This record gives sequence, structure tokens and C-alpha cells, in this order.
Amino acid sequence: MTLALLLVFGIGYGLIALEHTINLNKTATALITGVVCWAIYALMAPQIEPVVEHLRDHLADIAEILFFLMAAMTVVELIDAHDGFSLITDRIASRNTRTLLWIICLLTFFLSALLDNLTTAIVMVSVLRKLVSNAEQRLTMAGMVIVAANAGGAWSPIGDVTTTMLWIGGQISSLSIIKSLLLPSLAALLVPLTVLTYQYKADEQSVQTRANRGVSRPYITPIARRDRRTMLAIGLGGMLYVPIFKTFTHLPPYMGMMLVLGAIWVASEVIHKDKDEAERRKLTASYALSRIDTPSILFFLGILLAVGSLESTGFLRGLAGSLDRAVGNTSLIVLLIGVASAVVDNVPIVAAAMGMYDLTTFPADSPLWSFLAYCAGTGGSLLVIGSAAGVAVMGLEKIAFGWYLRRISWLALLGYLAGAGVYLAQTALLG
Repeated sequence: MTLALLLVFGIGYGLIALEHTINLNKTATALITGVVCWAIYALMAPQIEPVVEHLRDHLADIAEILFFLMAAMTVVELIDAHDGFSLITDRIASRNTRTLLWIICLLTFFLSALLDNLTTAIVMVSVLRKLVSNAEQRLTMAGMVIVAANAGGAWSPIGDVTTTMLWIGGQISSLSIIKSLLLPSLAALLVPLTVLTYQYKADEQSVQTRANRGVSRPYITPIARRDRRTMLAIGLGGMLYVPIFKTFTHLPPYMGMMLVLGAIWVASEVIHKDKDEAERRKLTASYALSRIDTPSILFFLGILLAVGSLESTGFLRGLAGSLDRAVGNTSLIVLLIGVASAVVDNVPIVAAAMGMYDLTTFPADSPLWSFLAYCAGTGGSLLVIGSAAGVAVMGLEKIAFGWYLRRISWLALLGYLAGAGVYLAQTALLG
């Protein structure tokens, strides 16, 4: 049975990794892989009742992640529909390449912790298109946006889907992950950013901005400006409130995110109640729900189901034991997992690691879980296809795999290793 499961999982994983080569959507592959794995488990198990119980348990855990993501994506779409992010991005203005590079990267870093790394990467690339006319400069900055978005998402419980998985699974707490990963994640950005800064002259003025193009911002009515501020405040403020809600109520995080969705939904209905149906349609939560990335949500469902079947059969626990015996150092294993996440999707890798190590051996907020969140989150920056943010920016800016490998990957690797070093040193000093 285990051999059959591994064969199906391996074929599915390979097809997912080759999505852009074979032009087969990874969501379809993941769903088929997940269902077939459980079908094999059900057909080959001595009794069907334990299989069904295992499936129900896994589905309950998976549903928490999916509902959280669905609510968060809808909140972000509602803010974007009201141009709420323009209140932040319109204030970026600098003709100096070095200065603009730092502003873009630091804003991406902190914004991705509040939203998520994928959304932030898309928003910041749209900003770069308005600010930078030089194609090579824009590609370089877009590459650093990927590094900054992934580093920023790693230290926040709502910034990266893998960190969110660990948070919802009970492996990490919100305050602990922020305290333990803020400095390492910052190092993962600052080291490559500092190295790249020295490639530009201090007085370089070749960035094309609204100021030197003579293009003015479109007029915004006071009411529209009020709506932008309202939706941005409720959306971002609500997301910041989610960890607090979980701490005080001890309810799962998706409950807090659903509360935020409900609040911003009500706000959107109230502020547009006097508009006609055609005008208000694109500003409603119902429309935002139709625009969220549903294929990604179904991809997570399929791949987490597939990994769950391997966990239920005990394979992942056995794999953890084998790795411990072969490598002998848990930190090194997690570091290698992070590197692997640049080649294959980090969601199934983290899901597998969660199945390999249990909360009995490694209780909540153990260094293993925090280091896993860091490595899986920032390791995806090593290749342009290693993260959702990277794939999105690759499509938007037409970044070639080879160009990223030559220009950005080595910088991302320096940051990845520097952040890992900071984390291990920090753990040794505090532990």
C-alpha cells in the first residue's frame, strides 16, 4: 500500500512541478492526487472505518486553513476594489535608485506581514510599473520584491500560507513567531539588499517617477477618499486583530478572520447603500468573493489531502526517523527542507514536516517549528518558481528563470543563510 501511495504521490508531485512545461494546471493534478491517494488507502486497508475517521480528522484541520485563506483573500480584494492600497503606494516618490530600492523592499517586507506575500508582491510590482521606466532596473527591483515579500511573510502568522498552517495547527503562537523570526527574516532581506545597493551609484537618478514625467494623480472626491480610508483601516486593522482575537477567545484563527470579513462586508454595504446596482456591484463583498484565487484554495485542498494520506499510514513518521538517523541534526534537516521548497511547492513540504514531527516530541513554539516557518518561507526565494509570490511576479514582469538565477538567486541564498545564522545564534543565546 505504501509503495502505491508513494508512486501516485510522486507522479502527482512531478506533474505539479512541471505545470508550466506541460501546461497542466496544478490544481487539477493536486485534486486527482489527493483523492486517488485516499482511494488507494481505503481499498487496501483491512477496515474502512479507521480510514474514514482519519479522513474526517484531516478534513477538519484542512478546512480551518481553507476558510482562513478564503476570508483573508476576500478582505484583500475588497480593499483593492476601493483602491485602499493607493493610500500607501501613492506616497512612494524618489528619483534616487538606492533610496527607491530600500523604500520598495522595506514597505514590501512589512506589508506582506499584514497581508500576505502573494498579494503584496502583486501590489508592489504594479507600483514599480508606475515608478520605474528602465526595464533592467525594474526587473532587479521586482526580483528583490520577491525576496522581501517572502521574508516579510515568514515572521507573521498571517503573512505566508506555511506560517499560517503552523499557526492554525498549534505548532506556533503568534507572539512567539514574531519574536523569534523578526530579526532572522529582516536579515534575510537586509543582507541581499545591502549587497545590491552597492551596485548602484549613490547619486544615480535614472528612476522615472510621476514627478519627472509630469503626470498628475487623478482627482479623487472626498467621499471616495473617505471610502478608501475606511476600507483600508477596517481591513488591515482587522487582520492585526485576528491574533489578539485568538489569544483571548482561544478559538481557531479562521473565526477571527471570518469576523473581519463580516465587519468589512457590512462596511461596504453601508457606504455604498445609496449607489445604483451597476455602480456598487464591483464594490461589494459578493463580487470580491468571485475574484479570489479559488484555484489556489482547491490546490491546497488537494495537496493537503494527499499529504494527509501519507501521514495516516505512518510513512511520514518513519521518514522523520530515517532522516534523524541519516543526518543526525534537526536544524540541518529543516535547512535542507527550506532549500527544497525552492524547487517544489512549500505547502506540501511543510504539511509533510508537520506529519513527520509531532507535538509530543516537539511541543508548541519549539525551535523546530519556528525554524521550519523561516526556512520554508524564505527558502522559496532561491528560485523564481519557488514561491507563489515569485511565480506571480515572474508572470507579471516576464522574468526569465535563468535571469533570476544569475541576478537574484545568489543574493537570496546569502540572505537565507544569514537569517538562518541569526536564528540559530539567537536560539543559542536565549536557550
